Amino acid sequence: MANEELNKRVYVHELKKGLNLEQVTGNEESLNRWIIAPDINRPGLELSGYLESNDLKRVVVLGKKEQEYMAKLDPVIQKQRFEIITDSYTPCIILSRGFTGNDVLYSLARDRNFPIFKYTGETYQLIVDAVAFLSERLALGDIMHGVMMNIYGKGVMLLGKSGIGKSELALDLIQRGHMLVADDRIDYKRINERIVCEAPASLKMMLEIRGLGVVNITRLYGAKAFLNKCDLDFVIRLVKYDEKEEYNRINQANDNIDFLGLHIPVLTIPITEGKALSVIIETAVTEYILMRQQGIDPNEEFRERIMQEIKKNGADND
Repeated sequence: MANEELNKRVYVHELKKGLNLEQVTGNEESLNRWIIAPDINRPGLELSGYLESNDLKRVVVLGKKEQEYMAKLDPVIQKQRFEIITDSYTPCIILSRGFTGNDVLYSLARDRNFPIFKYTGETYQLIVDAVAFLSERLALGDIMHGVMMNIYGKGVMLLGKSGIGKSELALDLIQRGHMLVADDRIDYKRINERIVCEAPASLKMMLEIRGLGVVNITRLYGAKAFLNKCDLDFVIRLVKYDEKEEYNRINQANDNIDFLGLHIPVLTIPITEGKALSVIIETAVTEYILMRQQGIDPNEEFRERIMQEIKKNGADND
């Protein structure tokens, strides 16, 4: 994993733009504060004066309930409590639509050049939007060299040595109605229990075909040929067929690859000349869908038939 992932941060000005927030206090310089936690803080304990286990490194959200509680307190106490959540560690405060204003908070924020924003929606929607935005921006990530496709609605990563024909296979799959996500370099992130893949900005919609060069697949096949990003469900590793190697004929997809702590199933497919590889890939993905989503295992079904045949032959011999 790249070292920079250990120090990921989002600047407050990015959050402002991403959530379309209205700035109430603070100047442009105040927007250079960092956000390093993909979560929010509703500071009920801090506002009540309890500081034993506070977490002020998160974005603070204040709604109608917090405002109603603080309005009951003396302005001197209000200032003491608001000082806690406007210190140098707190990135910013976002007020939901239910928060109509607090003069003590605004005055303190102006004195400290602390950024406060207003959000037009309800508090619950603010929390959902903020956590989703920060989770994606702060997610740990890495890169993989290969081709990322969306096949039958599933994210499929094609891996293999350079020159084995991954991009040519991708072109064939696109012609068969599937969607390209990334060619050559795949950027991926872990967001909760998902691995999300996309192409770097400079390579989006681009596919490199040996002897032809780089082509923009949306200009050739339209917007339906490209998907900006998708979850990773399945990995297919392409290898040149070697008669000295033994390839499993049954249940090849029991292996997996670790992606940032999540295990993704991988299937190895040996390539020989004349193989209808795109059809094989489609079949592999269809089988994956049957096994993972419907619990149908053709390999187990085959074993069961063999065992029944053995038992039948044994009974006949008796």
